[in-house]
Amino acid sequence: MTESDREEGGQRPDSPQDPPRDPLADPPGPNFVRSGLLFYGALAIAAVIWRAGFYDERIFLAPGTDPAAPIDWVRDVGLGLVVGLVIVVLSNLATRFTEWGERLARSMAEALGPLTVPDAVLLACASGLAEEMFFRGALQPRAGFVVASLLFGLIHFVPRREFYPWTAFAVAVGFVFGWLFIATGNLVAPIVAHTLVNGINLPLLVRLYGPDASGETPHQPKPE
Repeated sequence: MTESDREEGGQRPDSPQDPPRDPLADPPGPNFVRSGLLFYGALAIAAVIWRAGFYDERIFLAPGTDPAAPIDWVRDVGLGLVVGLVIVVLSNLATRFTEWGERLARSMAEALGPLTVPDAVLLACASGLAEEMFFRGALQPRAGFVVASLLFGLIHFVPRREFYPWTAFAVAVGFVFGWLFIATGNLVAPIVAHTLVNGINLPLLVRLYGPDASGETPHQPKPE
Protein backbone atom coordinates (compact mmCIF):
# COMPACT_ATOMS: atom_id res chain seq x y z
CA MET A 1 0.00 0.00 0.00
CA THR A 2 1.38 3.41 -1.00
CA GLU A 3 1.47 6.50 1.20
CA SER A 4 -1.34 8.02 -0.86
CA ASP A 5 -3.47 4.91 -0.29
CA ARG A 6 -2.90 5.12 3.45
CA GLU A 7 -3.84 8.78 3.44
CA GLU A 8 -7.02 8.08 1.44
CA GLY A 9 -7.93 5.33 3.88
CA GLY A 10 -7.71 7.73 6.81
CA GLN A 11 -4.28 6.58 8.03
CA ARG A 12 -1.53 9.15 7.99
CA PRO A 13 2.15 8.28 8.26
CA ASP A 14 4.05 9.58 11.25
CA SER A 15 5.19 13.15 10.85
CA PRO A 16 7.00 15.79 12.91
CA GLN A 17 3.56 17.16 13.80
CA ASP A 18 2.62 13.85 15.44
CA PRO A 19 5.45 12.98 17.87
CA PRO A 20 5.17 9.88 20.07
CA ARG A 21 3.45 10.65 23.37
CA ASP A 22 5.39 10.71 26.60
CA PRO A 23 3.98 7.90 28.80
CA LEU A 24 4.08 10.28 31.77
CA ALA A 25 1.74 12.59 29.88
CA ASP A 26 -0.95 9.98 29.19
CA PRO A 27 -4.20 10.69 31.02
CA PRO A 28 -4.31 8.58 34.17
CA GLY A 29 -8.06 8.05 34.26
CA PRO A 30 -9.97 6.28 37.02
CA ASN A 31 -7.50 3.35 37.09
CA PHE A 32 -4.78 5.76 38.19
CA VAL A 33 -6.91 6.93 41.12
CA ARG A 34 -7.85 3.39 42.14
CA SER A 35 -4.25 2.25 41.89
CA GLY A 36 -3.14 5.20 43.99
CA LEU A 37 -5.70 4.47 46.69
CA LEU A 38 -4.75 0.79 46.73
CA PHE A 39 -1.07 1.69 47.02
CA TYR A 40 -1.62 4.11 49.88
CA GLY A 41 -3.91 1.64 51.62
CA ALA A 42 -1.22 -1.04 51.40
CA LEU A 43 1.39 1.44 52.66
CA ALA A 44 -0.72 2.30 55.70
CA ILE A 45 -1.35 -1.38 56.49
CA ALA A 46 2.38 -2.13 56.17
CA ALA A 47 3.15 0.71 58.58
CA VAL A 48 0.73 -0.62 61.19
CA ILE A 49 2.04 -4.18 60.86
CA TRP A 50 5.64 -2.97 61.12
CA ARG A 51 5.25 -0.69 64.13
CA ALA A 52 2.36 -2.28 66.03
CA GLY A 53 2.73 -5.90 64.96
CA PHE A 54 6.49 -6.30 65.21
CA TYR A 55 7.31 -3.83 68.00
CA ASP A 56 3.99 -3.55 69.87
CA GLU A 57 4.09 0.26 69.66
CA ARG A 58 1.36 2.72 68.76
CA ILE A 59 1.74 3.88 65.18
CA PHE A 60 0.59 7.45 65.84
CA LEU A 61 2.97 8.12 68.75
CA ALA A 62 6.65 9.04 68.66
CA PRO A 63 9.03 6.82 70.64
CA GLY A 64 9.13 7.77 74.32
CA THR A 65 5.71 9.42 74.28
CA ASP A 66 3.49 8.42 77.18
CA PRO A 67 0.50 6.55 75.67
CA ALA A 68 -1.68 7.76 78.54
CA ALA A 69 -0.90 11.42 77.88
CA PRO A 70 -3.75 13.21 76.06
CA ILE A 71 -3.13 14.68 72.61
CA ASP A 72 -3.34 18.45 72.45
CA TRP A 73 -5.52 18.54 69.33
CA VAL A 74 -5.78 22.32 69.15
CA ARG A 75 -2.01 22.77 69.33
CA ASP A 76 -1.15 19.94 66.94
CA VAL A 77 -3.82 20.65 64.32
CA GLY A 78 -3.01 24.36 64.48
CA LEU A 79 0.72 23.72 64.11
CA GLY A 80 0.08 21.42 61.16
CA LEU A 81 -2.11 24.02 59.46
CA VAL A 82 0.45 26.80 59.94
CA VAL A 83 3.38 24.70 58.70
CA GLY A 84 1.34 23.37 55.77
CA LEU A 85 0.27 26.86 54.69
CA VAL A 86 3.86 28.12 54.85
CA ILE A 87 4.97 25.25 52.59
CA VAL A 88 2.09 25.94 50.19
CA VAL A 89 2.99 29.63 49.97
CA LEU A 90 6.69 28.91 49.38
CA SER A 91 6.00 26.28 46.71
CA ASN A 92 3.56 28.55 44.88
CA LEU A 93 5.99 31.47 45.01
CA ALA A 94 8.58 29.20 43.39
CA THR A 95 6.06 28.22 40.71
CA ARG A 96 5.10 31.82 40.03
CA PHE A 97 8.50 33.53 40.07
CA THR A 98 11.05 30.94 38.90
CA GLU A 99 11.45 29.19 35.56
CA TRP A 100 12.27 25.85 37.17
CA GLY A 101 9.18 26.12 39.36
CA GLU A 102 6.89 26.73 36.41
CA ARG A 103 8.52 23.92 34.40
CA LEU A 104 8.00 21.57 37.33
CA ALA A 105 4.34 22.58 37.70
CA ARG A 106 3.63 22.03 34.02
CA SER A 107 5.45 18.69 33.96
CA MET A 108 3.57 17.45 37.00
CA ALA A 109 0.25 18.57 35.52
CA GLU A 110 1.07 16.68 32.32
CA ALA A 111 1.92 13.57 34.32
CA LEU A 112 -1.35 13.79 36.23
CA GLY A 113 -3.45 14.34 33.11
CA PRO A 114 -7.11 15.38 33.29
CA LEU A 115 -7.53 14.48 36.96
CA THR A 116 -10.71 15.88 38.50
CA VAL A 117 -10.44 18.10 41.55
CA PRO A 118 -12.37 15.65 43.79
CA ASP A 119 -10.02 12.84 42.76
CA ALA A 120 -7.02 15.10 43.38
CA VAL A 121 -8.29 15.91 46.88
CA LEU A 122 -8.96 12.22 47.56
CA LEU A 123 -5.43 11.25 46.54
CA ALA A 124 -4.03 14.12 48.60
CA CYS A 125 -5.78 12.91 51.75
CA ALA A 126 -4.77 9.29 51.16
CA SER A 127 -1.13 10.18 50.52
CA GLY A 128 -0.92 12.55 53.48
CA LEU A 129 -2.19 9.89 55.88
CA ALA A 130 -0.42 6.81 54.50
CA GLU A 131 2.98 8.38 53.83
CA GLU A 132 3.13 9.92 57.29
CA MET A 133 2.13 6.62 58.90
CA PHE A 134 4.88 4.82 57.03
CA PHE A 135 7.78 7.30 56.93
CA ARG A 136 7.28 9.04 60.25
CA GLY A 137 5.18 6.57 62.24
CA ALA A 138 6.96 3.33 61.27
CA LEU A 139 10.28 4.12 59.56
CA GLN A 140 11.57 7.08 61.58
CA PRO A 141 11.53 5.28 64.96
CA ARG A 142 13.60 2.45 63.45
CA ALA A 143 15.89 4.16 60.90
CA GLY A 144 16.17 7.61 62.46
CA PHE A 145 15.11 11.14 61.58
CA VAL A 146 17.70 11.77 58.85
CA VAL A 147 17.38 8.44 57.03
CA ALA A 148 13.57 8.54 57.05
CA SER A 149 13.57 12.08 55.63
CA LEU A 150 16.05 11.21 52.89
CA LEU A 151 14.14 8.07 51.91
CA PHE A 152 10.95 10.11 51.79
CA GLY A 153 12.62 12.36 49.24
CA LEU A 154 13.98 9.37 47.32
CA ILE A 155 10.53 7.93 46.61
CA HIS A 156 9.67 11.27 44.99
CA PHE A 157 12.56 10.95 42.56
CA VAL A 158 11.75 10.95 38.83
CA PRO A 159 14.71 10.59 36.41
CA ARG A 160 13.87 13.72 34.45
CA ARG A 161 15.64 17.02 34.93
CA GLU A 162 12.49 19.10 35.36
CA PHE A 163 11.44 16.88 38.31
CA TYR A 164 14.68 17.25 40.28
CA PRO A 165 13.35 20.24 42.26
CA TRP A 166 10.41 18.07 43.34
CA THR A 167 12.81 15.57 44.88
CA ALA A 168 14.71 18.34 46.67
CA PHE A 169 11.41 19.79 47.90
CA ALA A 170 10.33 16.37 49.19
CA VAL A 171 13.58 15.95 51.12
CA ALA A 172 13.16 19.38 52.72
CA VAL A 173 9.53 18.86 53.75
CA GLY A 174 10.43 15.34 54.92
CA PHE A 175 12.75 16.91 57.48
CA VAL A 176 10.00 19.37 58.46
CA PHE A 177 7.39 16.62 58.92
CA GLY A 178 9.89 14.52 60.86
CA TRP A 179 10.58 17.44 63.18
CA LEU A 180 6.84 17.90 63.75
CA PHE A 181 6.59 14.24 64.73
CA ILE A 182 9.38 14.63 67.27
CA ALA A 183 8.24 18.00 68.59
CA THR A 184 4.61 17.05 69.19
CA GLY A 185 5.11 13.37 69.97
CA ASN A 186 2.45 12.20 67.52
CA LEU A 187 1.43 12.16 63.85
CA VAL A 188 -1.41 14.69 64.03
CA ALA A 189 0.62 17.74 62.95
CA PRO A 190 2.59 15.94 60.18
CA ILE A 191 -0.58 14.41 58.73
CA VAL A 192 -2.43 17.74 58.80
CA ALA A 193 0.51 19.60 57.21
CA HIS A 194 1.13 16.93 54.56
CA THR A 195 -2.54 16.61 53.64
CA LEU A 196 -2.96 20.38 53.44
CA VAL A 197 0.03 20.77 51.12
CA ASN A 198 -1.16 18.05 48.78
CA GLY A 199 -4.80 19.03 49.13
CA ILE A 200 -4.12 22.58 47.93
CA ASN A 201 -1.23 22.11 45.50
CA LEU A 202 -2.49 19.05 43.64
CA PRO A 203 -5.92 20.44 42.62
CA LEU A 204 -4.25 23.80 41.88
CA LEU A 205 -1.82 22.15 39.48
CA VAL A 206 -4.67 20.36 37.74
CA ARG A 207 -6.77 23.53 37.49
CA LEU A 208 -4.06 25.92 36.32
CA TYR A 209 -1.72 23.76 34.25
CA GLY A 210 -3.42 20.47 33.48
CA PRO A 211 -5.39 19.53 30.37
CA ASP A 212 -9.13 19.81 30.72
CA ALA A 213 -11.47 16.82 30.58
CA SER A 214 -11.46 16.86 26.75
CA GLY A 215 -7.65 16.76 26.64
CA GLU A 216 -7.34 20.16 24.97
CA THR A 217 -4.88 22.94 25.74
CA PRO A 218 -3.92 23.51 29.38
CA HIS A 219 -5.47 26.32 31.31
CA GLN A 220 -3.18 29.29 31.76
CA PRO A 221 -2.93 31.33 34.94
CA LYS A 222 -4.84 34.58 34.61
CA PRO A 223 -2.56 37.64 34.44
CA GLU A 224 -2.76 40.04 37.32
